Amino acid sequence: MGKFSFFCCSPNVSHIYDDNNHSVRAGTKPATTKNAGKPEPYSEARARELFKKYEDPDTPGEIGPEGFEKLCGDLDISLEGALPLVLAWQMHATEMAKFKESEWMQGTGELRASNLQVLSLVLRQLEDLLLLDKPPITPPGTGSIKKRGNAPSISDASELYDRNKYYRYAADKNQAFAELYAFCFALARPPTARNIDMDTASAFWSVLVVPKYAIMKDIIEFINEKGTYKGVNKDLWNMVLEFSRTIQPDLSNYEADGAWPTLLDDFAAWKKAKVGDGDVNVEADD
Repeated sequence: MGKFSFFCCSPNVSHIYDDNNHSVRAGTKPATTKNAGKPEPYSEARARELFKKYEDPDTPGEIGPEGFEKLCGDLDISLEGALPLVLAWQMHATEMAKFKESEWMQGTGELRASNLQVLSLVLRQLEDLLLLDKPPITPPGTGSIKKRGNAPSISDASELYDRNKYYRYAADKNQAFAELYAFCFALARPPTARNIDMDTASAFWSVLVVPKYAIMKDIIEFINEKGTYKGVNKDLWNMVLEFSRTIQPDLSNYEADGAWPTLLDDFAAWKKAKVGDGDVNVEADD
């Protein structure tokens, strides 16, 4: 499987410390976000200034691929992991490796994050929550998010950004991951197409689904070995996630009449043949 654009298959990133030491991955050093400065209160002007830093000089009002790559570098997030996708999701991006100014201002405004260090923290805490299945951050006992006009203000000093969305995601992690997963299909699909190509789908599955569900690694191995599957429509995209969530890695609860897409039935037959009938409980067709 080839690499796709800036997104690849090994989520190899370091973490920075947050106020609760929550987001540090074991065995790694905390990242020092480049040019981040100290965390600071949200400022719309600062958010716009940050956008301008990465804006494409030939396309005003847009961060293009070059600026996106520089932004990820300054955030200390790997282009070969899932965090660029999480960033695109939080910024409401509509094109791969690009941000419109309106998308950026909406995303940073919702998060109340106009500083690189804080934005990096947002991404790593979402990775911990949704991709690494770490326990969620507990809301501060006395902290609350109050309204001031149309903009939320954070009353607890330990809340470096507006965690309203984080706490909503934490309340139903499966639903939140499904939102991210659906977003990624829409992001990758060309505007006039119904499908995304298999290389793109496999790259996204590698960084989104493999860390959560072990069986996905075997599915990708099967796809690569077969080499005949060319595209993924929305139904197959969704069913691959459902299969990964519900079917055991040894296929012990797989049923051949379970109305799975052909690709997944073919995968089950392939794995059965690979490991032997006695090791995998797969029902054969009559």
